[in-house]
Formats: sequence, C-alpha cells, structure tokens
Amino acid sequence: MPEGDTIFRTARNLGRALVGKPVTAFRSTFPWLMRFNDDTPLAGQFVNNVEARGKWLLVHFSGGGILASHLLMNGRWHIYRRGERWQLAHIHMRILIENAEYQAVGFRVPVARMHTAASLERDLRVASPENDLLRTEFDAAAALERLMARPDEAIADVLLDQSVLAGVGNVFKSEICFVNGLNPFRRVDSLTRDEAAAIIASAQKLLKANVLEDSGDTIVTYRGQQRRTTHASDPSESLWVYGRAGEPCRRCGEPIRRRMQGADARVTFWCPLCQPMPDGSDVEGA
Repeated sequence: MPEGDTIFRTARNLGRALVGKPVTAFRSTFPWLMRFNDDTPLAGQFVNNVEARGKWLLVHFSGGGILASHLLMNGRWHIYRRGERWQLAHIHMRILIENAEYQAVGFRVPVARMHTAASLERDLRVASPENDLLRTEFDAAAALERLMARPDEAIADVLLDQSVLAGVGNVFKSEICFVNGLNPFRRVDSLTRDEAAAIIASAQKLLKANVLEDSGDTIVTYRGQQRRTTHASDPSESLWVYGRAGEPCRRCGEPIRRRMQGADARVTFWCPLCQPMPDGSDVEGA
C-alpha cells in the first residue's frame, strides 16, 4: 500500500523520466484535469519538478500548473518507454503524461486535481514540506509539539494524521509503535517527551531506510519492492508485526494481535508482551 516511502520513490522516478523535457501529450479520465488542459494546454510545457509531500505526489509544469495526485490504497504510477507494452489494462489509466522518450501512466489514481502555487498553499490536505518525514525541511521539534498537542488520542491514531507526521501509513504505524515498545492504544498524554521524540526519530529512520536505494539516472518502476523495517535478510521476515496476526513475535514469541482501531477502523498489529499498556491492562484483540 502506498505510504510516504512509496510516494518518495515514485516522485524520484517520475522526475528522472519527465523533468526538463517538453510534454508531448496529456490525457486523463478526470474531466476537471482535461478542462484545465483545454484552457492551459500542457503539451509543449516542461515538467520543472516532481515532488512528494507525505502521501501526495506533485508534478510542477512550467506554465504554473501543479498536478496533485493521491494514490489511496490502489493507485500507482508506472513509467514506460514509448512503445513499451503497459503492464495494466488501458481501462485502468487515469492520467497520462508523455514526452518523446517516456510515458508516465497513473493507473487507478482515485484523487487528482490541478493547483496553482497559491491554491496549493491553501490546500490543507497536502502536507507542507516541514511536516514530511522524508524532506530535508522536516522540523522534528515542531513535529514533537504537534504530537504532544493531541493528548486525548491514541498514539497509533495520531501517527496516521498527516498534519502531524506526513508519510506514515498503516504499515509504518504498527512498526513504529513496535520498535519503540509502545502499545499503539496508549493515549498520547501517557508519553514522556523523550518517548514522543523517540517515536518521531524512529518514524524518520524507518521511512528513510526504505528510500535509500538510488540508481543514479536509471529509471525503475519499483514494482514489487518489499518494505523492510527489520534487519533480517530473509524477505519473509521484513516486518516486525504488520500483517502477522497469530504469528509469533520475532522478539518474544508471543502471538501477534490484530485489532481495528480509530474512527476509520484502520487495522493495527502489536505484541502484547513487547508493547504492554502502562497500567498492566490488556487490550482485547484477535
């Protein structure tokens, strides 16, 4: 599922294929994108930059338009050389940006809109650079204050709030709590400032570890890349707890638990022994 690391890698690869090259064609199944293209044709413009902002991917065109897309659960971007066969059916194409060498195809992209610099700044759904764990502008001290300002909420729920830490999704949420030995159902007001700071540091470390691969100018699609939070070389042991309900904890052997959490009923995984509640109580889970 796309989280901040996936979007970062996608932006890096799209940038290698598109930046500095004139657009030869733009198509979309979104009427509002085509309406923008009718008024301000993107063909002939250059792509100036492709950036990731948490879970949003932004393509900046030389005419001032900014294509913002969010992949949610099933969206993805592929890059193909001109004439190369697509790996998914054309019916799933939502956005196509083409130049003389490459086609960037957004498949099953559920959310997309065109922005100007001014409207992007007003859009509170798109993370600011200082909130993004993978950006050089990330401000850890400010993130700590944002986290501590949510005392009545569960740690795992706050981790998913992109206005607190942009880039954390459901997988990293569970993994961050595990590596810090913190029960994901604990309230934020039960944390010390040192514990909260450790959460932010490990979130940044885990996401960065999944984007370190850099193939220079080589353009790759990263299809099937496996996310990793452990140090194990075995691909089947790449995660600590996520997706492992009922399996033994990699540290203590206790069966991993699973429970839906929060208003959006997002799934959470944890080890009841390695991540106890501070008062010794138990959180029911299967």
